[in-house]
Amino acid sequence: MIDQNQIREHQEVIGADGAHVGTVDRVEGGRIKLTKTDSGEGAHEGHHHFIPLSLVADIEANRVRLSAKGADAVSFEEEEGGKATH
Repeated sequence: MIDQNQIREHQEVIGADGAHVGTVDRVEGGRIKLTKTDSGEGAHEGHHHFIPLSLVADIEANRVRLSAKGADAVSFEEEEGGKATH
């Protein structure tokens, strides 16, 4: 299990394949809260998304690497309020 205290604001969140998923705003309620400014496009734009800590595989310097590929990790994202986005 990853020590969530190692996850810091402004770290890049990447998938297992190295694809950019988002940027850490903070850890909140057992999830990584991504910044609004790096939240995606269309319906995903302009609000926070959350990634479950259970998807974190490693913390490398200034990056949080997930166990899922970037495109797959997006399907695990939740919006504020805990609703899945996909």
